[in-house]
Amino acid sequence: MTPPLSPPRSDEAELRTRLIHHKRLATGLLAGMAGVTLGSYALPPGYWTDLLQASAKAGLVGGLADWFAVTALFRRPLGLPIPHTAIIPQQKARLGQGLGRFVANHVLTEAELRRFAGRIDAPALLRRFLSDPDSTRPAAEAIAAGLPRILRSLEDGRARRLLLRLLPRMVSGPAAARLVARTLRLLVQGGRHQEVFGLALSQLKALVAAKEESLKGAIAQRVRAEGGALVGWMAGAAVARRVLSALNAELEKMEPGDSELRAAFEAWVETEIDRLESDPARAEAVAAALRSAIAHPAVSAWLMEAWSRLRAALEADAARPEGRTVALINGLLANLGGMLESDPAARARLERGIEAALIAVLPAAQGRISGFIAEVVSGWDPATVVDKIELRVGRDLQYVRMNGTVVGALAGGAIFAVLHAIFGRVAF
Repeated sequence: MTPPLSPPRSDEAELRTRLIHHKRLATGLLAGMAGVTLGSYALPPGYWTDLLQASAKAGLVGGLADWFAVTALFRRPLGLPIPHTAIIPQQKARLGQGLGRFVANHVLTEAELRRFAGRIDAPALLRRFLSDPDSTRPAAEAIAAGLPRILRSLEDGRARRLLLRLLPRMVSGPAAARLVARTLRLLVQGGRHQEVFGLALSQLKALVAAKEESLKGAIAQRVRAEGGALVGWMAGAAVARRVLSALNAELEKMEPGDSELRAAFEAWVETEIDRLESDPARAEAVAAALRSAIAHPAVSAWLMEAWSRLRAALEADAARPEGRTVALINGLLANLGGMLESDPAARARLERGIEAALIAVLPAAQGRISGFIAEVVSGWDPATVVDKIELRVGRDLQYVRMNGTVVGALAGGAIFAVLHAIFGRVAF
């Protein structure tokens, strides 16, 4: 059951005073017209007396008719059970349904939503919000606080399976090659590719040093297999030492930052970037290699383990107001505000997106709002409904009563004068 309307506000006392005042005026005018009707019978017979009587009678009838019509809207006149009276309390449910349909079909329309969306300028509002650090900081903290819950929902097995299905599709086609090319170009521009090369080189040197004895044995065994036991006995160990010495020498040549091999590596990386961006066959080969790698069970397991560790780290950091997650989200919000400030196309896309979202939910919203209004109105207390409506329109309705009395009197006098001019003395 919907609760009744709220109790009268402080301004309703003034409305009630005005309503009572205008009711008294309308009733006084009606009573005055009745007094003129009765008093006219005490006047000497004649044209002017007849004209006054006709005007007073018509005014009295008009006033009574309008009093009945106005009263019938809110209650039964004189408490009599006359059909089609007390319209508002009796038809409260239909009133709510009609009001709900009117709002849904004539107020909450697509044209009005478009006009409203254009008038409020949502991108400007969002831009001002995002440009205010005092506003974005609490928003960033709130988003970070909700991040663990989002991450926990992504930890579900179905989400993992979905991720494993989506990743191969994400690295398919030219988009994956462009992403790899863009990443490599950023590495080259920042000199990071040489750091990667240096790391790989140091790891290779450490591996050779750690496996030196095993490598010597393998090389000597290979020499014996190819040249026989005698050659292997005489030269196997020496060949192994020379091979490893040459390998270490070449690795040492690669160590300086201006080595030829490093320059060749950089040229090769730049060539590969150009091929990834311009050669569809190369791009497809890279995409196929990425798909094959992701589909490998070991890589899939590693990705899930990496995701679990990343999720745990994000959850721990998001719980700290001064953590990197809050700072990152705050920075993203500020960057979004800057983009909206400087990019008219971004503002236009945001405005179109908001408008499209509003239009998409409009049909469902119309039905819900219509039903909500109908339910609310039908749950109102009838006496309270009548009182609320009468307080706000009753003053104008009293003018209807007064106008009916005055216009009735004028019309009655005019009709009497016309009929008397045509037919002579007439009964009115």
